[in-house]
Amino acid sequence: MSTVRTGPVIGLLAQIGVLAVLAQTVGLGPAGWAAGLVYGVVLCALLSRGMTRAGAPDLSPADRVTLSRAILVGGVTALAADSFTRPAPVAVMVVLTSVALALDAVDGYTARRTGTSSELGARFDMEIDSFLVLVLCLYVTPSTGAWVLAIGAMRYVFVAASWVLGWMRGSLPPRYWRKVVAAVQGVVLTVAMGDALPGPLTTVVLVASLALLVESFGRDVRWLWTTRHLRHAVAHDAVDQRAGVAHASDAMVHAGGQPSYSAPSAGAGLTGLGHGRTDGLPWPEHRPVAVARRGIARV
Repeated sequence: MSTVRTGPVIGLLAQIGVLAVLAQTVGLGPAGWAAGLVYGVVLCALLSRGMTRAGAPDLSPADRVTLSRAILVGGVTALAADSFTRPAPVAVMVVLTSVALALDAVDGYTARRTGTSSELGARFDMEIDSFLVLVLCLYVTPSTGAWVLAIGAMRYVFVAASWVLGWMRGSLPPRYWRKVVAAVQGVVLTVAMGDALPGPLTTVVLVASLALLVESFGRDVRWLWTTRHLRHAVAHDAVDQRAGVAHASDAMVHAGGQPSYSAPSAGAGLTGLGHGRTDGLPWPEHRPVAVARRGIARV
């Protein structure tokens, strides 16, 4: 029997409340209500599923901050959808987006201070960032041109490519520059949404932002390509080690002894284990990625 997670449900109710406030203040048409409600329901369902798969009974303090950001993004989504049928309250959209971007630093700080960093939280944060960028791109497209959609679609194209190309499903080491580039996209698109700069200068800034994004994704793709054989070898070694430990434990049990649980865990073929765990493989934060018996691949 599945357990109802109260956090996502509360988030859905809060999302409906935000939509109601927007409807009573700046107005919200059918398109905005539909987009906001669909967003809220999908957010609740996906977050509940993620918590179930991660075995998390409740949201951590950092996750609650991220959920607050997600609710604000839902408001921006509703207003952006409404803008195709009626004038949009740009000032309200800029305020909601700015607060959501500011809270992006708060949830990470909260996770570090409370010791509640998790893969679920990191994934939740990343998905909200990506979706906000996509929504902002959709909003500014009529004034800037369809090419700006490349900014919002790039991460989703990257994910889709990983479904087709197996070597792109590997682990990526943490990189601070990746976070900086992601933050730049949100800030630049907010500036474009608010018409804070002259048209030609806005285009130049957006092009520069897209160039940074291409460089960041290009570096990740290059890293995944150049380390594909090393990562495959490490994963193969980890499987062999697990199989060897299981075989040794079974042999001891049959011999009347007790199995030992002090054997290396999966991923022990890496030296200098650090953060950045993705798809089960941990990678160090240092630029050289040292792999025992397999050489060194530079990022």
